[in-house]
Amino acid sequence: MVTPVNPPPLDRTSPPQRTDAWRQPAAGLSEGVRVRVLRAVYGDQRAAAELLPLLTERQLTGADPLPTEPAELAPALLREHRAEIRVLPDDTRLLLLLAAADQYPVSTDAFLRAVVAARLDTRCLDAAEAAGIAHAGAGGVAFRDAWTRIAAYETGTPADRRDVHRLLARVLRGESETPSRSWHRGAGALGPSGRLAAELSAAAGRAADTGRLSVARSLAERAAALCPDPAEQHRLTARAAVYAWRSGDGDRARRLAATAADDALGGVLALRAGNATEAFDALLIGVGAAAPTASDRGASPLAAPLSVAPSAVTPSTSRTATPAASRAVTPAASRTASPAASRTASPAASRTASPAASRTVPSADPRAVPPAATRTVPSADPRAVPPAIPGALTSVTPSAITPPTPATHLLARATEAAVYTGDLRRLREAARVAGRLGVVAPGTLGGLVAAFDGRYADARDLLKSAAGRCGPGGDPTVLIHAAIAALLLGDHTRAATATVRAAASARARGTPVTVPQAMEFRAYADFWTGRPRAGEAAATDALWQAHATGQDNGACHLQAALAMFAALTGDADVCRERAATARSYALARGLGLPAALAQWALAFLDLSSGRFAAAAARLRALAGFGPGHGHRAIRHLATPHYVEAAVRTGDTRVARVAHADYDRWAGTVLSPDDLALSARCRALLAPGEEAVDHYRTALDLHSRGTRDFERARTELLFGSALRRLRRRTEARDRLHSALEAFDSFGAPHCATQARTELRALGTPAAPARTAPDSPTVTLTAQQLLVARMAADGATNREIAVRLALSPRTIDHHLRGVFTRLGIRSRIELVRLLAESDEPGSG
Repeated sequence: MVTPVNPPPLDRTSPPQRTDAWRQPAAGLSEGVRVRVLRAVYGDQRAAAELLPLLTERQLTGADPLPTEPAELAPALLREHRAEIRVLPDDTRLLLLLAAADQYPVSTDAFLRAVVAARLDTRCLDAAEAAGIAHAGAGGVAFRDAWTRIAAYETGTPADRRDVHRLLARVLRGESETPSRSWHRGAGALGPSGRLAAELSAAAGRAADTGRLSVARSLAERAAALCPDPAEQHRLTARAAVYAWRSGDGDRARRLAATAADDALGGVLALRAGNATEAFDALLIGVGAAAPTASDRGASPLAAPLSVAPSAVTPSTSRTATPAASRAVTPAASRTASPAASRTASPAASRTASPAASRTVPSADPRAVPPAATRTVPSADPRAVPPAIPGALTSVTPSAITPPTPATHLLARATEAAVYTGDLRRLREAARVAGRLGVVAPGTLGGLVAAFDGRYADARDLLKSAAGRCGPGGDPTVLIHAAIAALLLGDHTRAATATVRAAASARARGTPVTVPQAMEFRAYADFWTGRPRAGEAAATDALWQAHATGQDNGACHLQAALAMFAALTGDADVCRERAATARSYALARGLGLPAALAQWALAFLDLSSGRFAAAAARLRALAGFGPGHGHRAIRHLATPHYVEAAVRTGDTRVARVAHADYDRWAGTVLSPDDLALSARCRALLAPGEEAVDHYRTALDLHSRGTRDFERARTELLFGSALRRLRRRTEARDRLHSALEAFDSFGAPHCATQARTELRALGTPAAPARTAPDSPTVTLTAQQLLVARMAADGATNREIAVRLALSPRTIDHHLRGVFTRLGIRSRIELVRLLAESDEPGSG
């Protein structure tokens, strides 16, 4: 089997061979950099150990992208491998060079055909096999590892490399092999060639259309290297950066984007790995540059995946650049735009290398905007309530969906930037820009603007329209926005469905970069519906993917989500560690959403542990935090918990105010879950017997909703209230029901509260389950993952590195595993896990 061109990142459950030189310095790296370093060096720990001293301080902290060229990653290791290959016979080295060129950096599967065409003798590979470097197989040559394959290619002379590429190009004749043939033709070129650059550009478009984004990136990057026109070079480089980003190669995308001078691309990258406030400004500038003219608004726009930087996709008609695009957003946005967003390229960039290329990549010049977009948009006063939402924000219905345009893509990204920062006031700016340019905005934008202005009925209608766009196979970002809208409406079933479909659609389209973002919002649905084990497992996997693809902002959001799951399952140490990690990163970059979610996780941990004053203080502080530190949506979602904590501490004045706004929203969207929680708040704020009817109303509404965990908390609070009213029989029934639910959810702190209430009734409660039939039942998802790694022989430190946690946290997890399973050694752990994995067990 031929070694793949870019081996996938190491499976987290399959640890690489460790070296002492890597273990010690790796412990001091942030988890994101640690994952990316291992991914960059194909999981080779020796290469990773060699790379660390070569990195700058900014690279070690994740501020700058890592190197991407092999000679920059591990030069000593590469020299060692090249020395091994140089001692082989010339014929052997030629075959290895041919095999490597067929696999690296683009896999073309043409080795055997090339051997036949050139009448080469494959018996020469015996020397390579004897040296342990490579061996021949049915599909070609299998190298010992990725670095050996790279060394085999690097060892060849430039002339030899060109010769083998030309040979491979000659044998690739199939229609589907056009991108591969173009790649080898470009790799065999002696110097710049506009004709070859155009061919490679067109081939990149075809590869991207079939989901082969890594191949498309290589083709576009090679086209840029061969292009004699500097302006066209910038455009092709921007295109290569887009492909690199969508394929999950964040470091390469950032390096390419640094030379591309593209506002929209810079905004997309900043949204996921930089300053989200600067991303918002750059994206709004990009909206103006991508907006259609009045004459072509009625034409069928070229819809592109929303995960693509919209500047890389445009209708085939290129438009002349005008300097006014930078004035298409508010002056404030222009003044605060990131450095990447302020750079411009020559208008010559609008020229295309080929007809196919012109349909895929437009000018990278942010000044290239149609006349209709040159009008200055007045600065929006955040204190002023805007007039009625423009028609562009209100006319979208599920039955009248138009294909997404590049400007729509960017507007969706700008909406996400405001959501992540928590500065929802800036959405008004985006709404004004959309209205003036005639851009159809996503329903989430209009819905959030309306909600922020207190127009809840308008917000409900717009969000319902957005949530309705969650059909299978849709655009991943449209589905993610549908999930966000569904969460705001309290429809968690639809939110979960939309996020799962978004992840599936992203994988099918070859855009793994979108998968972690979908899982960020899936976590909310899993938490509310009482699926902590499934949610924790999915979020842990998504966290690794976010780190591997360079999406540090998304990783921060997932850290906060994992803190929330840890609070629910009673893992106090993990909750505090995750929350501290998320908040320290979020506060440094103005990410109000993860900062607020982490604060809520800590407050919920206090609430479920009976520390009501601490919980009330945290949630009261959350209500006072502004953008960058807090988030209005999280504050709203946490209102039922704040009311509970405030009532327990006797401070109900602010709780009543908070509940009034929550009740108004619940009464508008008519979500059974929101109405149930509002009724529970009303019961908590009501005196004595008056609370009973409110609790009954809440439970009746819960029966029609999906928040099973909150229903159990309502039963707990109702049972406690009934106990104080001396209604012992009904109180006992409610508390037993709550206890059973908490045990099934794996929420020990809440279960302890239910047992305490039952003991106060004088009723014996079932003891906490300590040794169920299967470890998969009793352990949390995180504990089960740690247990399996420990059973496989990994040390605590190795597990910590692979899961991006501290060794102390792993120690805590293993102690919890041993306690829950009632065992004392790893030998017993291996036996129990082996038994649970047997067919028919557990």
